[in-house]
Amino acid sequence: MFDTTIPNLSSSDSLQAKSAALEEAGCMVIRDVASKAHRDNIVAELQTHMDNTSIRVEDDPDEFYPGHTQRVSGLVSRSETVRELMMHKEAISICDHFLLPNSEFGYQLHVSAALNIGPGARAQVLHREEDSFTYFAKPRPNIILATMWAISDFRADNGATLVVPGSHKWPDDRIAEPDEITSAEMPAGSMFFWLGGTLHGGGANTSLDWRYGVILTYSLGWVRQEENQYLNVPKHILETLTPEQRSIAGFDMYRALGFYDPRIK
Repeated sequence: MFDTTIPNLSSSDSLQAKSAALEEAGCMVIRDVASKAHRDNIVAELQTHMDNTSIRVEDDPDEFYPGHTQRVSGLVSRSETVRELMMHKEAISICDHFLLPNSEFGYQLHVSAALNIGPGARAQVLHREEDSFTYFAKPRPNIILATMWAISDFRADNGATLVVPGSHKWPDDRIAEPDEITSAEMPAGSMFFWLGGTLHGGGANTSLDWRYGVILTYSLGWVRQEENQYLNVPKHILETLTPEQRSIAGFDMYRALGFYDPRIK
């Protein structure tokens, strides 16, 4: 029988235990990471942007993003608290373990988005974060590491992320059976990690509650970022970032990649 267990660990568990769990299952939950203050600050900082987001009520099943959902990207420029969380020791330690061996000069933020899944939202099609890089033949190195911060509780009935544990080891053409898919349920303040090759997608929300999460994914320093930080981060925000934040956001050079002429304003 296929094992759909998602490893559930505490922030106090060792890096060795966390890395082993993620390597084996392709996903894991770490509890008690983001404080209530962090969560409240994110909601407050993004509220205006969420309010200005149009919500599709008539859902098109062919659309990648389901209706009844608010989605805000460009979080580096929109939330000081997200800028803190993207550097959180839990994320950085796991990224160091899984990404640095194939990216010796560093890794970078790949995507940042706040997702608020509303009542009536359908389940998202299962996909892999690394679907943009399928021209790298398997076996291939870990290209992307993804995290989801639970701003609210994640439940099976309110749209908790669907995931197929172990699917990072599958061939690309294998389709998950219904009994191989499980929900990444976790209380607010938790983090959900998954490898770029793991099948996942937003869950259906059959409840009356909204499910709020922040996704921050990281990629090898030598690949093109999915989210264009160079256009999403205005100069006045860039100048406020710490050197470490600028590096993670992708504003450092990687070997000869990313040079520029500072005389151009």
